[in-house]
Amino acid sequence: MIEPDVSIVIPVFEEEESLPELVENIAGVCTSAELSFEAFLVDDGSSDGSWDVIKEIHEKDPRFGGLRLRRNYGKSAALAMGFKIARGKYVVTLDADLQDDPAEIPSLVELLEEGYDLVSGWKKKRKDPLSKIIPSRFFNFVTRTMTRIPLHDFNCGLKIYRAEVVRHVHLYGELHRYIPVLAKWEGYDRIAEKEVQHHARKFGRTKFGFERYLRGFLDLLSVFFLTRFAARPMHFFGTLGTAAFAGGFSLSLWIAIDKLFYGNPIGDRPLLLLGVLLILVGVQMFTTGLIGEMIVVDRMKRPNVFDVIESCLSDEVHVAETHDIG
Repeated sequence: MIEPDVSIVIPVFEEEESLPELVENIAGVCTSAELSFEAFLVDDGSSDGSWDVIKEIHEKDPRFGGLRLRRNYGKSAALAMGFKIARGKYVVTLDADLQDDPAEIPSLVELLEEGYDLVSGWKKKRKDPLSKIIPSRFFNFVTRTMTRIPLHDFNCGLKIYRAEVVRHVHLYGELHRYIPVLAKWEGYDRIAEKEVQHHARKFGRTKFGFERYLRGFLDLLSVFFLTRFAARPMHFFGTLGTAAFAGGFSLSLWIAIDKLFYGNPIGDRPLLLLGVLLILVGVQMFTTGLIGEMIVVDRMKRPNVFDVIESCLSDEVHVAETHDIG
């Protein structure tokens, strides 16, 4: 097989109506731009006819491959499987609901060839209701502030990466929103953003509710900790433990002096309980830090995350083929 210019990874969850138009648009855009490509439609446990449509697409055009997960594992697992088998120089991700425009792919490739490691799409003019736009803007503001990565739209599914970036970024849970953060942590800090066209949903309805923002915030806290303290957890827990222990010890010492030298009763004073509590919290923080350090030392023995995710695959896999368009 010829190594393609671009590998396109598309998570699919109950999008049978969108897929024919999507693959037609992708093929047309890449052919016009003279980009050889392979595309993987990763069926994330759809209960509609998405997998049957994917098989039909593969039979008509083998450049479109299909992978099927046994159940709905989430977007991160679907992307991770696509990343694992992608062979292209560049890897593009986009959603299957036709809201991302494949016509943006050539311009994203051009930006990447300027020397960037990844380029993220920015849906500046969103075709979504305010109930999605306002929470999304707040979420992106918080994420931008905490990670210090100046992106306006972390949630945009349309992104492009150098192949080596996706090989070094390990996804699990719902960390797909934070691939730029994880990439920067791995040393791929040449990150750009491009305003992209966004379309209104044409078929079906959105699969995400308001709860995704809560999960996204919790994932942000996880990423914030992992990217700063994963290799040195004692620095995080030790700092908190030191502050708590010092505060508790100071309160207890002051109360003891007040009792010994001034004879004031301390048994019914809330500060006594607070001081003891802070000392206990400090000790617990130190213990947590030590346990974290032991986990870091031992983590090299753990299996590769891709080996774990691979067990999610069903036995039905159709591999994409690449054709020389020259």
